[in-house]
Amino acid sequence: MFIETETTPNPATLKFLPQREVMPSGTREFANPEDAEASPLAQALFDTGEVTNVLFGGDFISVSKAPGVEWTDLKPQVVAILLDHFVSQAPLFAAGSAAGISVPAEDAMVVEEDPADADIVAQINELLDTRVRPAVAGDGGDISYRGFRDGVVYLGMQGACAGCPSSTATLKHGIEGLLKHYVPEVTEVRAA
Repeated sequence: MFIETETTPNPATLKFLPQREVMPSGTREFANPEDAEASPLAQALFDTGEVTNVLFGGDFISVSKAPGVEWTDLKPQVVAILLDHFVSQAPLFAAGSAAGISVPAEDAMVVEEDPADADIVAQINELLDTRVRPAVAGDGGDISYRGFRDGVVYLGMQGACAGCPSSTATLKHGIEGLLKHYVPEVTEVRAA
C-alpha cells in the first residue's frame, strides 16, 4: 500500500491520500484528543503528541502539526500510523458509538434564520455542496454552513482551512464572489 501526501495552503497541515475511501460521505473533524477518542485512527495520530487537528474526508486525511514541530520528523510517524490502520483494516470509529455521524454542535448555527429565506438558503447550500466543498476538499479542508441573515452567509472552516493564512482570501474573494454571482441576495460572507 502506498500513501501519497500533498501540501495544502496551510503550512501546518498536510493531506494524506491512502488511495481508498476514508469516509463514505461527509467529513469528520477532530480538534482535540478528547474528540479523537471516537476514532482509533484519530486517537493514534493525537497520541504522537505533535498533532493538533485531524480531518477525515472522502478519500483523504488532513493532519495539522503543533507549532514548532517539523514535518520531516512527524510525516513518517503519520504515514506509519495510517499504513498500520489501513493494512489491518481496522474500523475508522470505535465500536458501539455514533462517532461516525457528524452532528453539528448546538451552537453551530450562528444566526437564527428567517423562514422566508428558505429558498435562498437552499441555493446557498447547493452551491456550497457542488462548487465549494469539492474545491476546499482538494486542499484538505471542509466548510460548514452556519447560517444566513440580512444578506450575510456565515461559514465555518475545518481541517486545513482552519487557521490557514489564505482562508480569509478564500472566503472573501472565492466563496463570497461565487455566492454573490449566483445568489444576488448574498451581500457578504463571514467566518463563524
